[in-house]
Amino acid sequence: MKLSMLKLTIKTFLLIALPSLLFAGEPQGYNIKIIAKGLKPGATCLLANYYGEKQYIKDSAKVNDKGEVIFKGDTKWDQGIYLFVPPSKRYFDFVMDAEQNFTLEADTADYIKTMKIKGSEENKIFYEYQSFMASKQKQIEPLREELKKVKAKDSTKTIQDKITAIDEDVKTYRINLYKTHPKSFVAKLMKAMQDPEIPEAPILANGKKDSTFAYRYYKAHFWDNIDFSDDRMLRTPIFHPKVKQYMEKLTAQGPDYVDSINASADYLISKAKANQEVFKYIVYWLTYNYESSNIMGMDAVFVHLVEQYYVTKQAFWVDSTQLYKITNRAYTLKPLLIGKKAPMVNMQDSTGKYIPLYDVKAKYTVMIFWDHGCGHCKKEIPKLVEQYNSKLKAKGVQVYAIETEDKPKEWKQFIKEHKLNWINVCEPDDYKRAVTKKIYDIYSTPVIYLLDENKIIKAKRIESEQIINIVDMLEKEKEKKTK
Repeated sequence: MKLSMLKLTIKTFLLIALPSLLFAGEPQGYNIKIIAKGLKPGATCLLANYYGEKQYIKDSAKVNDKGEVIFKGDTKWDQGIYLFVPPSKRYFDFVMDAEQNFTLEADTADYIKTMKIKGSEENKIFYEYQSFMASKQKQIEPLREELKKVKAKDSTKTIQDKITAIDEDVKTYRINLYKTHPKSFVAKLMKAMQDPEIPEAPILANGKKDSTFAYRYYKAHFWDNIDFSDDRMLRTPIFHPKVKQYMEKLTAQGPDYVDSINASADYLISKAKANQEVFKYIVYWLTYNYESSNIMGMDAVFVHLVEQYYVTKQAFWVDSTQLYKITNRAYTLKPLLIGKKAPMVNMQDSTGKYIPLYDVKAKYTVMIFWDHGCGHCKKEIPKLVEQYNSKLKAKGVQVYAIETEDKPKEWKQFIKEHKLNWINVCEPDDYKRAVTKKIYDIYSTPVIYLLDENKIIKAKRIESEQIINIVDMLEKEKEKKTK
């Protein structure tokens, strides 16, 4: 298959546009000294930061003869969670706050246990918390292992009570942290990690508990502990996983749930408008994620996002050229979304007779764009022939096969040799053929669309082996509706 240069162009400009706000900062500079016992003089270490789902290298420095690694520069870094990465790749996290002149000292054997901090109150709070959590983890791990082994109810309850007590200790610690350091970024970070507490489900009119209440409440309050006005949240390992969880776990996926996905995306973006950089990241990630999704039908979400936030010029980070490319991509896909009527095609068969797509009378129509000289097509067409003859024809499926190149002799020979006993068509006019390929977004071959009897697109860009399963699924859906 040939790759879509257009899709690559869009993805590339989105990726290039993303980090453009990463390097803003006040000109006071930074001076961070790290003393990590166990590092050899001359070894190169890296300073990196989290941003969304990735980590970006910001600086590098060598270990000096005193065992120190000094990162120094004239411009302050954006605040958030950063990483110190030695050659062993056994990194540790630390807080980059407004005060960027501090020292961290630790042993590479156990960063948390041995960490000493000078000049950074945020990091003191951060490592006190991590040390506390490490101690509680040591307490709870053997209890969980023991819980797996015991069977007696009394023993199970005793162990579970101990685990609950440790969980309460952690909860109390966090509450105290919020109280004693209310303006600390670490406190905000710890709060962001907390899931909303779900109250008891209400009783319905039938006397039973509302079984969907927990899910609905959890999703409705999922973002309660996140401060969208603080772009430091982007530079943590916490924010992006929550975005993915909200969009991909708490929101059903698939072509039948496009409206729900759009609603979740719009709600998330409305929250993100509290901060320009957070807004940029969320819109960027959603656009890229759904444009490049492998789940069929997710291009509808991409189109929605482009129309809502790019066409309306809210995507301030894209220039006119980039805006044209991404909107053009969306408007190419829009007529081809699942549920839309397939654009009209009228081409000649091997005898020169024109056969309009809309004149094909069949319960389902497999519309395949292929090229007799394409290596992948040479493998896929025989598979489709086998499927057609053994299963599809009996289900009322017809094939409308469009040859994308104008080499009639070779095309007719291929049809004869492989016994393509379905509707085979081609357009001899180069311009009309190119227009059809553009309308149907054909940038590689083969491409399969599955249409119903009214030529509504029910599936697209699928493999020949998938057709029978999709047809069976569509038939079952019809049966349900008639009952």
